[in-house]
This record gives sequence, structure tokens and C-alpha cells, in this order.
Amino acid sequence: MIARIIGASARHPLFVLLAVGALCLLSLAALDRIPLDALPDLSDPQVIVFSRWDRSPDRIESQVTYPLTTALLGTSGVKAVRGFSDFGFSYVYAIFEEGTDTGEARSRVLEQLAKVDLPEGVRTELGPDASGVGWVYQYALVDSSG
Repeated sequence: MIARIIGASARHPLFVLLAVGALCLLSLAALDRIPLDALPDLSDPQVIVFSRWDRSPDRIESQVTYPLTTALLGTSGVKAVRGFSDFGFSYVYAIFEEGTDTGEARSRVLEQLAKVDLPEGVRTELGPDASGVGWVYQYALVDSSG
């Protein structure tokens, strides 16, 4: 079988060149349509809730971080909730199950935030709509030729 393919290719070199050229053109056309990420995002979808309140970390933990954490634990699709308190700041990370749409996750978190009763003066907002990969990779274009 292989001997016949090689023999036919030797007898018809123009056909072989045309076939190779056609395959090259098809492969170039396919490059535009392939959904390929240069750096695939392997992290789970997460939503960051950032709160500001000019109080001590203990008060922020008990009156802001803990209520937010317990409210987000009841959100559907949440895999884990992590809360961190610092002087004047509270960060709550809601990590969702793989495959959850980021927009859907943010809307679920907003629904739960509307139900939480926080002290007066607490300014709560959602973090950026980005994954953890964006914080890891940074690019620099450097012209080494001068």
C-alpha cells in the first residue's frame, strides 16, 4: 500500500504540490477559528467583595467579614468562601465551582449582599471582573535591538 502511494506521488509531483498547498491554506484558515488561549485560565471562578470601614480589625471581623462570609456560604454554586480582615479593610473571596459563568457568579453575590445588614458607614463593592491568572502573568515588550 505504501509502495503504491510513493509510486503515485513520484508519477504526479504537481498533484502532490497542489495537495500540500491546499492543506497549508486550510490550516491557515483554521488558525483563525481555533479557540486557543495563550495562557489558559485554570483557576476556579471567584468574586471578591471588598469593604472599607475605619475600625479595628476585630470589629471589622465580627461586624463585616463574618456576616458577609456566612451570607455568601449560602450562595448556590459556591465551593469555598475565604475572609480576611485588616485595619479598615475586609476582603471576602467567594470561589465558585468550575464551569460557573463569572457574570452569573457576580450576580449571585450581589443578590446575597443585598440581604446582609452591615453597620452604617461600611462601603462595600465587588472586586475587578478578572481571574487570579491576571495577577500572576505580566508581560513586557523589550526592544533589545536598540
